[in-house]
Amino acid sequence: MSGPSCPTTVPVGEDTTVPLRMLHGLAPETLNLHTHTMLSFLYSFLPKPPVSTLAPLCCAATAAAADGSADRLSCLPDDLLRRVLSRLPAKDSARTTVLSSRWRGLWRSVPLVLVDTHLLSRGDAECRPARAGAVSRAVTDAVSAALKAHPGPFPFVSLTCSFMDATDRRVLARWFQILATKGVDELVFVNRPWPLPGLPLPSSLFSCASLSRLCLGAWVFPDTTALPRGAGFPNLRELVLVCVVMKDKDLEFLLAVSPVLEILAFHGSLASLQARIANQSLRCAQFCLSILEEVAVVNAPSLERLFLWRNWSERGRVGAMSTTVKIGHAPKLRVLGYLEPGVHILQIGSTIIKAGTKASARTTVSSLQMLALQVHFGDRSQVKMLPSFLRCFPNLETLIVESFLEENTSNRSLKFWQETSPIECVQSHLKTLSFCELQGNDHEFDFIMFIVENALKLERLIIQVKQDLTYTERQVVVAKLGYLSCANWANTNCKVRFEVSSNPIGSSWSIEAGSDLSSDDPFSCL
Repeated sequence: MSGPSCPTTVPVGEDTTVPLRMLHGLAPETLNLHTHTMLSFLYSFLPKPPVSTLAPLCCAATAAAADGSADRLSCLPDDLLRRVLSRLPAKDSARTTVLSSRWRGLWRSVPLVLVDTHLLSRGDAECRPARAGAVSRAVTDAVSAALKAHPGPFPFVSLTCSFMDATDRRVLARWFQILATKGVDELVFVNRPWPLPGLPLPSSLFSCASLSRLCLGAWVFPDTTALPRGAGFPNLRELVLVCVVMKDKDLEFLLAVSPVLEILAFHGSLASLQARIANQSLRCAQFCLSILEEVAVVNAPSLERLFLWRNWSERGRVGAMSTTVKIGHAPKLRVLGYLEPGVHILQIGSTIIKAGTKASARTTVSSLQMLALQVHFGDRSQVKMLPSFLRCFPNLETLIVESFLEENTSNRSLKFWQETSPIECVQSHLKTLSFCELQGNDHEFDFIMFIVENALKLERLIIQVKQDLTYTERQVVVAKLGYLSCANWANTNCKVRFEVSSNPIGSSWSIEAGSDLSSDDPFSCL
């Protein structure tokens, strides 16, 4: 075949049905629950390519030869043909180069979308783990050929099915050099060694100044202290780090050299992290399933959303305090979750919030309108911290509460909420309460009754009953829900909706929804 090299099609075993994005190249029996969860998060959040293999190119020359008709496709103007080529997978667009010298010129003039899974003969299918190494090498070679043959730019590059180890350092460095020279807009780069930590990324990553979106998975982050002056991402707007080994100073460096960054998502940190957020443009920060000692919003004047989900601290013990959450300068912070009263250490400015802390200008975040909490209602220490947390957000309009209860939790109702002094956000601003994973414990209903009898502006009460309750447990819940009709409602016009939770693991929030800045409801509670 004349013209530029065409990416190689990689053969995949015909008897294989194991999905690539679930196994990460590993045998199913090697995956424990934590590994499975981490990898599921990693692959579920990968950006979708702008091109698809569902409608492969039918070669115009072949069609013409088959039915004797004229080659009408080649009669189209160049601009229209470029649009067609830009919507094809890399291997299909490269095949057009066999048609004529005109087509070879067109292929080189169209920005190339490169997705390595499209180089497999069956899209996202995966071979048996025993053959994964051979398939990976063939994919790596095909990617190298495509990057070398095409002059760029590359609006979208997704590399997720190669096993890279220490022998591939030169290949990695070369890939980033090519992408930096020819221009890449969005890059998804996931390595596949396991267990982690894996291979360090080359410092040439920082030469890709054209990047606007970067998603990295299963890598060791390079040492930023050795980078040359001027290294950075001047156009980066979204950064996703999944199963990455990184030091505190490296995250600080990334935020410092990304002046237009809007979205930061950090998931599955494999090293203990103390995250300091100091960035003028950042609007959304997410940390989940990570070893997170502290997240401190130091100076983030544009920050609107801060999400924390199922992180843990190496210094904490079961049932003890864990991650410290510090909120400093964040005048636009509007959405916060999931805080865990009695578990998270909340610090507003220089004041650590404790049970009984009184609200003042130094202990409140007046901008916050939506708050999500995870509360173990059977733990008295968590329940007692709940009013103090609520007092920190006097203008709160939407409250999402996810209930946790362990087996043998006491069902004896306390008079705690009857004795709780007024809470400003509840009395004056709260419009929506979404109570998730209701299990029928008296402590849960005590809290709900406190809200409906004190929230003068409450417009909506949404109660989601836990999905996996037994029939008897559901009957108990239904009976107790009837007590709400006897409550002394502060707003008798409040609308109530009951439903069964649709999420078996709780948490209506998702990574993708949290990063969607166009949506006002990242928790899908409205």
